[in-house]
Amino acid sequence: MLPAVAVPPRAAAVWVRRRGPPEPRSGGEFLVPEDRFPVTWTGRTAVVAVPAELDLTIADGLRDTLLGVLNAGALGLVVDMTATTFCDSAGITAITRAVRRGAATDATIRLAVTSTPVLRVLDLVGIDRLIDVYPSVDAAQASLPDQAKNVR
Repeated sequence: MLPAVAVPPRAAAVWVRRRGPPEPRSGGEFLVPEDRFPVTWTGRTAVVAVPAELDLTIADGLRDTLLGVLNAGALGLVVDMTATTFCDSAGITAITRAVRRGAATDATIRLAVTSTPVLRVLDLVGIDRLIDVYPSVDAAQASLPDQAKNVR
């Protein structure tokens, strides 16, 4: 008989309000329960930070965070992948799901990516033709329509 192995609990659900973005913590930052994907709100624009490796082990959590932000009323969403150096197909799927939801809710989504290997993956799968990619979070935010920067 094999020894028992502790299985980590499934990622905590992202709870968001349906009427506008959550109230930010001091410093303007909102964290999902696991603190894995920090979300910073400016008006109705959210920036979601992605860790160094975006793979199967965290892709569901990222998808839930991105969809939760969009469900909370974000009109603009920047996926901050400037620290990300690896992205697999599960990460691409998570981002694609958010892009589809964004299209359904009239939200504008941008990626901020600096890593050459991640840019190559985005190019190979064609996601860079589906969503605009920028070299920094500031450039991505500046490209958003004005309505996404302002609180309604």
